[in-house]
Amino acid sequence: MYTTVELKKEGRLARLTLNRPTSMNAMDDVMMKELADVFEELKSDTTVQVLIIQGAGRAFSAGGDIKAMLDPDSPMDIGKVMVDVSRLAKALYTLPQITMAVVHGAAAGLGFSVVLGCDIVIAEENSKLAMNFIGIGLVPDGAGHFFLKERVGVPQAKNLIWSGKVMNGSEALSKGLIDEVVAEGKAAEYGEAYAQKLLASPIASMIASKHILHTQNIAELENVLKMESEAQVAMRKTADHMEGIQAFVEKRKPVFTGK
Repeated sequence: MYTTVELKKEGRLARLTLNRPTSMNAMDDVMMKELADVFEELKSDTTVQVLIIQGAGRAFSAGGDIKAMLDPDSPMDIGKVMVDVSRLAKALYTLPQITMAVVHGAAAGLGFSVVLGCDIVIAEENSKLAMNFIGIGLVPDGAGHFFLKERVGVPQAKNLIWSGKVMNGSEALSKGLIDEVVAEGKAAEYGEAYAQKLLASPIASMIASKHILHTQNIAELENVLKMESEAQVAMRKTADHMEGIQAFVEKRKPVFTGK
């Protein structure tokens, strides 16, 4: 049914795998749409109580697919893409499951937004976690502003967005961005055990608390998503963005001019 993600349900546990391993699960327009569809499907499935989100291959997700942004044959329609990105972020935040991101390798850009949108984040020590949209002259999307603010507050959110800093597991933990750090190669195993612990808890009450806490913030989330979409459409037209993606592909340092 899906070509870029894989959803498996086992009783009360579901596993969602980002599945473009050859491109480090970089998100093209198909994956963004499929993620939105999967989360919306799960919203109406109250039999599932825990959702594990993970990446196939060497990484969780390298973020938006920069090569797809540059493809002259099938240019990414940014307006259409932002509709799906907003859908996926809102559906993720309002899921009636306890969501757990299990991270190995890179979780960058939109991939990091998805991670931060989860209730529980487990990352390996040598993970590379970054809200690095700034490197290509863009703003965080997928509710990156909202999820960062929820986890660490406005001053720290600005700092992380503006610097595009790449953090390992321990650094991200010390800033309050993630919940657990595990040794290299151990995230999947730890996530499994954690999920089983949740399923052996009075999880219906946990899900009810999540619903109460999250529902208060939905209007703010919708406003952030609208503003991110408008800003991203504008930023995609800037000289700095074009220079940023060109420099990325040419593996050189970009020269930004603030335009």
